Amino acid sequence: MARPPNPLPSNEYIGTGMGDVTDFEQRLKEVADRVTVALDQLIPPASGPEANLMRAMRHAALANGKRMRPFFVLETGAMFGVSEKSLLRTAAALECVHCYSLVHDDLPCMDDDDLRRGRPTAHKVFGEGVAVLAGDALLTQAFEILAGARETPRHKTRDFLRELAVAAGSRCLIAGQVADLEAEGRKSTRSELKFIHEGKTAAMIAVSLRLGAMTANATPRQLEALTAFGRSLGLAFQVIDDILDVTQTSEMLGKSAGKDVAAQKTTYPALIGLDGARREARRLTQAAHAALQPFRAKADRLHEIADHLLAREY
Repeated sequence: MARPPNPLPSNEYIGTGMGDVTDFEQRLKEVADRVTVALDQLIPPASGPEANLMRAMRHAALANGKRMRPFFVLETGAMFGVSEKSLLRTAAALECVHCYSLVHDDLPCMDDDDLRRGRPTAHKVFGEGVAVLAGDALLTQAFEILAGARETPRHKTRDFLRELAVAAGSRCLIAGQVADLEAEGRKSTRSELKFIHEGKTAAMIAVSLRLGAMTANATPRQLEALTAFGRSLGLAFQVIDDILDVTQTSEMLGKSAGKDVAAQKTTYPALIGLDGARREARRLTQAAHAALQPFRAKADRLHEIADHLLAREY
């Protein structure tokens, strides 16, 4: 299914590649199940003196989740013709980093949440100290897993490790989290809000796409296009999450609804209103679509993901 050579206005472009949503969601679920199996094999079993730590790690990593970041890895690699088997380690590493970030986000000193993926958060089950260490262990486990990723002529093991370290480190994920904490109780500017979400959300989505493409020996120009797609898509993803936080129930979300309002955090709906946030989500999704133009029909699956994420809000 070919895309037009030039991006259309957003009111014509968004929603043109969804296909059968049921089929898409089924594929998403199947990928999530396979990633869960890989995580089960790659995370040490709960045995020996460290059994309680392993139980906490597995509680966080093996809970039901959409596995969107691994999905980006696998779909991007598939776009270049790479087999799923060659991508599963990289996908699992990304999910370990994501799960670590959720464990730490939920801590009382952070977002203080009791519910994640439909069940009690790690610190509610294992205590704060073990939860902190389980998050640390998942983060380091990610690099152990990624060290076994498939090398290519352009991209060596050190390149994979550096990509993930930068995205998960002090310039992106952690920088965004710190800025988010510092913004509590006061109204952030739009540029401050964008910085938070570029670090916390968009960077990890972009690196998921980049690592999937690097496994396929992608060129610098291809990585640049995927990075632009990931950054726009990541911001759209966060805008939609902000909308859902005020429009959906905890049961529907699988996590505590309304927690951003309770924490006096600035969100896109709080800053520009629900209608403004919806327009911003559409604008960012349009920008994500446009970034994929160099790939033409090869990127249909990525277009479909962008449309699907936008449709969560409706």
